Amino acid sequence: MFTFNRIMPAMMLAAVIFLFSLPVQSQTATKAGVKNIVLVHGAFADGSSWAKVIPLLKAKGYNVISVQNPLTSLADDVAATKRVLASMDGPVLLAAHSYGGMVITEAGNDPKVAGLLYICALVPDDGQSVVDVTKPVPPAPASAEFQLDSFGFLTLSNKGIHNYFAQDLPVGERDIIYATQVPWAAKGTTDKISTAAWKNKPSWVIVGANDQTVPPALERAEAKMIKATTIELQSSHVPMLSQPDKVSAFIIKAAGSL
Repeated sequence: MFTFNRIMPAMMLAAVIFLFSLPVQSQTATKAGVKNIVLVHGAFADGSSWAKVIPLLKAKGYNVISVQNPLTSLADDVAATKRVLASMDGPVLLAAHSYGGMVITEAGNDPKVAGLLYICALVPDDGQSVVDVTKPVPPAPASAEFQLDSFGFLTLSNKGIHNYFAQDLPVGERDIIYATQVPWAAKGTTDKISTAAWKNKPSWVIVGANDQTVPPALERAEAKMIKATTIELQSSHVPMLSQPDKVSAFIIKAAGSL
């Protein structure tokens, strides 16, 4: 005859096996965080501005795509970003540099976007343009080096690139940035976003303490406005090129927390 005392050890063993076999996978998935990262470049640049960051993220197992914004209008750039988002399988951390902050603040309303990360970026509120965002602070030195052509596009002068945009990079790299810069439609400075995605999504900010293109004071004020998790790097306007290890580490930390 079986007794209660003889059955209990077997039941306890079965319970232990059950507890250790099922939850392990769900705990792993929870800790994995977001694995898709979409990178958005700023004005005067293209997707290759993330060339030093992409290998570091890929080495950690992230699925990374760098958007190629046409820089012909804010609407065109948002559309380009949303096409990339549509190709992603699962939630996305959307990261942007400079003017790209305007783009992700609009495109970030996409349901696939789990979080927003801004690097030396412009961060608009509802209904704001680049002009609106930058109005509260004195112009940065680089703004005097914007050159408008007869087609309505802006470029940065050689002095602007070397002294105010990427001054902490080797001369050879600065020369390449100048030679390969993408003209930016001047109308992009007055195009307005509709609704700011950061109001409903967690946000992160990297401030470039030596930024001569977007004033650090503005970057700090934006970070405070959106209640972002923030770090400050002793960098120019392009820390993803001058300090890719630190930028990548911050992106990875943000993605892991989502």
